[in-house]
Parts: sequence; C-alpha cells; structure tokens
Amino acid sequence: MQNSRPSAVAGLFYPATTASLSEMIEHSFHQAKPCLQQHKPKALIVPHAGYIYSGAVAASVYQYLLSNRDDIKRVVLIGPSHRVGFYGLALSSADYFNTPFGAIKVNHDSDQTLLELEGVIILDEAHANEHSLEVQLPFLQFSLSNFTIIPIVVGDANTTLVSHVIEALWGGSETLIVISSDLSHYHDYKTAKLLDDATSQAIIAFDSNRIDSLHACGCVGIRGLLEFAQHFPLKASIIDVRNSGDTAGSKDSVVGYGAYLFEEETDVQQ
Repeated sequence: MQNSRPSAVAGLFYPATTASLSEMIEHSFHQAKPCLQQHKPKALIVPHAGYIYSGAVAASVYQYLLSNRDDIKRVVLIGPSHRVGFYGLALSSADYFNTPFGAIKVNHDSDQTLLELEGVIILDEAHANEHSLEVQLPFLQFSLSNFTIIPIVVGDANTTLVSHVIEALWGGSETLIVISSDLSHYHDYKTAKLLDDATSQAIIAFDSNRIDSLHACGCVGIRGLLEFAQHFPLKASIIDVRNSGDTAGSKDSVVGYGAYLFEEETDVQQ
C-alpha cells in the first residue's frame, strides 16, 4: 500500500490552491534577478522562507533549471530540521510528497545504500511538519518536467556524513542536488549584509570552516556540499543575495536569503 506525505505548510509558507500558487511562483520569477549567462546546474543552495520573503531569491536560481527541465530526473533535497530533534540524517518512508500541484514520487532506489552509512535513518516524524524541503517542491514542479525526489532532513549530524551522502547520490546530469538553507537570522540590516556577504564568499571558495549556525540555519547541509566540492571539479556562482528587509519586512531585524549555483567544470568549459 502506497503512502503519501501531505503538504504541511500550504496556506502558510505558500498558497494552498493551484491557481494562487502558480500566480505567486510566476510573480517570483518576474521578480528574480535576470539570467546574465548560461549555467548547467548540478547543485543549488536555495532559501526556504515563505514565498513572500524569499520566493524571488529562490526563483533567481530555479530559473536556470528551465533550459534543463527535461534532463533532470532525480532531485536530492537536503534541509535542516526545524521541529524535531534527532541525530543523523532522516529519510522518509513515504511513496509520494504532495503539494497543490500534485504528487511527487519519492525515489527509494538508494535507500539501502544510504542506510548502510552510520547516522542515516528512516524517520517520518522529521518530515511530517518540516518546511525546509516542502517549500522547494512547487518551484521544482514549476521548473522541471518529470522527476522523483530523495528528501533528506538533517538533524544533529556530522558534516562528513552529509558529504558522503552527496557522493553516494551524485550521479550524472539526471541528478540535481538541492541544499535548503536561509542565511543569517534576526540581525539589523547592516549586520546581516556583512554576515551574508562573508557567507557568500566562503561558499564560492568552498571554505566550509567559515560557515556555522550564525551564518546559515542549514549550515550542515551547506558544509557537506562544500566538503564534497573540495574534492570534485565544481564551479560555484552567487546568483542572488537579499534579506527580508529587501523583500517584505522591516530592516530592524532581518533574515538573509542566498541563491547559489554549482556546475561541473566540464560543463562550464563547454
């Protein structure tokens, strides 16, 4: 019997109806920074706040999927746990994740391989009300043709474990890695800008040692990707960096949002 994870934050982080959701995503793409050059994405770092706050930043990097929409068939989603405390990385036993756009099939082909890594578990509780992965799904459904997902929630985990999971799932051009993370939280606008600019420079330098929970709520996922990238020929690009003071909030206490794109060096040179 197949089981589905229902949407937990439709109507909260993004609209609950298909029409309103389509309208908001289209608006986010209109508000996105324009594509200045061609990219062939292999991995992304994308924010996960409510669309009114971070949707345009997310769209700034998701727009690069449109020209590759038929090539990407498998999306690995890695995001932090906001509601459930646990050790390690949590897979889901669900067969589908639902959004107002419909159901997305969960790819379980690699589960056994991942579960052999110490610290990887199946924990549906970690997925049930978690927004960090869910908010990415409508953007992916809008941007890609036909794909499956491997959703992974990060608890109290070792960076190297994340790196090993990414290595195990890296695949070829059919696989996209999406790291879900916001940047700094609840600083004044000027302080947030300084922190987020420093984080951006650390990301494109693959310097995982300069990023901790002060810089990003999904720091373990980011650091895992950067640790893997230190041993793999990737090029990183800063696509957009803004905060809630730029989008839909006061500048007194802001949350930072960054969009980053990683591509394999062979694709950059072509």
